[in-house]
Amino acid sequence: MIERTSTAEVERWLDELYIAADGACLRDEDRRKAVEVAAMLDEIRLALARTARARAVTLVDAAAGKAYVGLLAARLVLEPLGRRGRVVALEREPDRAAAARAAVARLGSRLSIECRVADVGDPAAWPDEPDLVVALHACGPAADAIIDRAAAAGARRLLLVPCCTGAAVAAAGLASNAARALGVPRHAQVRRRFVQAVVDAERTLRLEAAGYQTEVVELVPPTVTPHNLLWRACRVREPRRSAAARAALERLAAAGRSP
Repeated sequence: MIERTSTAEVERWLDELYIAADGACLRDEDRRKAVEVAAMLDEIRLALARTARARAVTLVDAAAGKAYVGLLAARLVLEPLGRRGRVVALEREPDRAAAARAAVARLGSRLSIECRVADVGDPAAWPDEPDLVVALHACGPAADAIIDRAAAAGARRLLLVPCCTGAAVAAAGLASNAARALGVPRHAQVRRRFVQAVVDAERTLRLEAAGYQTEVVELVPPTVTPHNLLWRACRVREPRRSAAARAALERLAAAGRSP
């Protein structure tokens, strides 16, 4: 039976590592974030249970922000399981990366934790063949860059929770074209849901085409956050699955090219 992470414990660590140092206290949004982080740590624990124990783990926290997930994965998952390895956090904003480094010093983990100032789309920022890539609330096109770069780096597993979808997301333009071609009503709520469904489908198919067996599930209830879908992807390199996904991607793209 897989142990579950206590939200209260995550709150305590967030307070100790990031909040108390500034003389503040946890806000409601911090408490909601703690629920999401706890759920992601449970997913990480489950993924590691399917990884050989003798293997030194490389975990990438992509679009990491202040690296809540990466740091607490080291302290509350990897260390208690007795796993060797390292955590690499990728964050493009220097201030957030600096806050993550300061938190690493307070964490006192025996594992190697590196916070790199880098865009997730930069191939040079990624370690080769990470065992697990995690991304909690990767915003807009960052989610797509993480899919592409994780696959290119040969990641064995990916846990991805995308955030908002805007015009910068390539599949959103495709979806808008398809909506016009199909006569989807222009009512904002109807059109928005259609576009999001197409974006979600395109991401799922792209992972499958890259050789990943993929599940899409709710990480947390929508009352915690509307951006609550988790993509669980495991590299299997099954040729028929990949070929079927590539064919489906082409059909999706063709629908988006329709006049």
